[in-house]
Amino acid sequence: MGKKRIIQQTEKELLEERAKIEATVKKEAVAEAPASRLKEGRVYIFSSYNNTLITLTDPRGNVLAASSAGAIGFKGSKKATPFAASKVAETISQKLFSLGIQKVIVFIKGVGGGRESAIRSLANKGLEILSITDTTPVPHNGCRPPKARRV
Repeated sequence: MGKKRIIQQTEKELLEERAKIEATVKKEAVAEAPASRLKEGRVYIFSSYNNTLITLTDPRGNVLAASSAGAIGFKGSKKATPFAASKVAETISQKLFSLGIQKVIVFIKGVGGGRESAIRSLANKGLEILSITDTTPVPHNGCRPPKARRV
């Protein structure tokens, strides 16, 4: 094995690299500034038999806030209740108002008990719900069934 050589950059190269990085950071900051002024957002509700998760994103899909029944403090089978889902929706709506978002598009997924109560809670907080889309996956014929059992 040969001797390892460490390439060291000169000060001029380091300054040029820093200038490039700062330029890209400034471009990203300018691109993000209009997004912070937007009044719309997306709310993704995932309701399973065990928990309810709600995620808030901007229209581009960048996550702004997330919460779940377990994160609030519900434990065990209480996480799957409609009451827990409404409490999760209330915490997300508080974050929505602190960010200045007033209109939301809701995407709902899963078969749990907190589906409707989460949407109701968001609507009761005064948010304008533009659309509700159910994205629950549905099998189209499913996987191959097991062979018949021979006894």
